[in-house]
Amino acid sequence: MDKLDAVVVGAGPNGLAAAVALAEQGASVVVLEAADTVGGGLRSAELTLPGLVHDVCSAVHPLGAASPVFARWPLERHGLRWRHPEVAVAHPLDDRPAALLHASLEETAAGLGPDGHVWRRWFGPLVERFDDVVDDLLSPLLRAPRHPLTLARAGLLSLPPATLAARAFAGVEARALLAGVAAHAVLPLERAFTSALATVLVGAGHVAGWPVAEGGSQRIADALVAHLRELGGEVRTGHRVERLEDLPPCRVALLDVTPGQLVSIAGERLPTIARTRALRWRHGPAAFKLDLAVEGGVPWRDPQVARAGTVHLGGTLEEVAAAESEVWRGRAPRRPYVLLAQQHVADPTRSVGDVHPVWLYGHVPNGWRGDECEPLLAQVERFAPGFRDRIVAHRVSTPADLEAHDANYVGGDITGGAADGLQLLARPRLSFDPYRTGVPGLFLCSSSTPPGGGVHGLPGWWAAQSALRTLGG
Repeated sequence: MDKLDAVVVGAGPNGLAAAVALAEQGASVVVLEAADTVGGGLRSAELTLPGLVHDVCSAVHPLGAASPVFARWPLERHGLRWRHPEVAVAHPLDDRPAALLHASLEETAAGLGPDGHVWRRWFGPLVERFDDVVDDLLSPLLRAPRHPLTLARAGLLSLPPATLAARAFAGVEARALLAGVAAHAVLPLERAFTSALATVLVGAGHVAGWPVAEGGSQRIADALVAHLRELGGEVRTGHRVERLEDLPPCRVALLDVTPGQLVSIAGERLPTIARTRALRWRHGPAAFKLDLAVEGGVPWRDPQVARAGTVHLGGTLEEVAAAESEVWRGRAPRRPYVLLAQQHVADPTRSVGDVHPVWLYGHVPNGWRGDECEPLLAQVERFAPGFRDRIVAHRVSTPADLEAHDANYVGGDITGGAADGLQLLARPRLSFDPYRTGVPGLFLCSSSTPPGGGVHGLPGWWAAQSALRTLGG
């Protein structure tokens, strides 16, 4: 058997992006996937009723649509279609209209009243130079910035805790809108850098929107696989790799796994320092997810929310911050912050007649074994009275269920590891090339490497660039 140039373990978005990046440079590539279907966190399935398409994990893709990696490949030719709702994000409030994030910066600012000029001043310059911001912020930490002035401005906006940054706004609406986006970081909003993800996600929303993939997130993975095969690459499903000896002969191998799994696979070949560092890797809070079949859609009290593809539920900034802090104290909050997607608003193909898929989850402590269904549903009912009466079928995914679905979701952590403290700066280690593992020819390409979680393919892309230097040498 001829030796392959590269083997990639894991057919999630990062593993597939790594494989495509290698194949487009002429490398012979095989992807090995333990599951029977590709996609990892991009998989879609009929989880509740026949014909009703649910996204098993990732659902809405602002960073996917804005990804410079995905943009360089002809994914639309392979069936990927981004579908945009009328409103990107809605954040309902109890005693006033919902705060709305539109694709248009001006329309968003106009809806925030007196805070509109602050929103425009904050995000306007970033939107104008968003490609430069992405190029520098979503890259390895120690890489020399290509756009230092733009990065410096984005960095200043990203340094403070979200709770502090939100003080720039006088009104409840803008503060809540910022908090809801910042809480995607799965961190207490009092922590430094929690404004960073909000800055990137809001900027992405104003540049590329918060779209869904027509037909389900699976279509993103399918398009990547189709392009990989067009370039001569191969994908083998149902092929589990438990140790390096399970790999076919190859010059380099890239693992879309967590640091803990790296230790299991590499065994004694992993240097002691690298092994110790990997075993100390900390996983963040978990997701507790519900997939619902809802007849007639969600009966939002504020009808504007029905136009949104993504809804953040949690009330005011103070309430969202309190809920996320509870999770980090090891408790499931009574009033959780809930992320809800109603993909059918942008993509009617997801629905069956007047029954629509509704995707939602809340944060709980890692490995949580309790039942969070009632608090999650109560938070939706708070802003949509009568919601429960419209549910005709449901499926619960506990943290253990999520880990069973994808081994990278350790304890239900869907982000690849807590992005706090040193793990924000050293992911998984502080290095000019954090994708190298210490084993010659072995690289890590998962969301445990820079720039972290999200469906954008960038960890795979950057790991492939490192691997190509080895192949070229």
